[in-house]
Amino acid sequence: QVQLVESGGGLVQPGGSLRLSCAASGSGFSLYNMAWYRQAPGQQRDLVASIFTSNTTNYIDSVKGRFIISRDNAKKMVYLQMNTLKPEDTAVYYCKAFYLWTAYWGQGTQVTVSS
Repeated sequence: QVQLVESGGGLVQPGGSLRLSCAASGSGFSLYNMAWYRQAPGQQRDLVASIFTSNTTNYIDSVKGRFIISRDNAKKMVYLQMNTLKPEDTAVYYCKAFYLWTAYWGQGTQVTVSS
């Protein structure tokens, strides 16, 4: 089993940057694919970026060139570097670990982009 705790959210002005962190505990972290999702008020939770055990990454079109997902298996950490933030990036960001039919979620961290 894996437990996930996100951190690094906050209030930032448009054009600014934030780095989200997801700390994992438990065994087998390197076997899990990892992803960041976000959920804006009144909206569904959507995939933002994923990184697989092969270190292959995928991004939704709206964050390509602005966000970077990375992982450090030795530290059991996943990161989301967010640059050139826009008001539409405002959401609660969630970390997810998934492998075959198993998935674990963190509690989320709020990101607010506003002047």
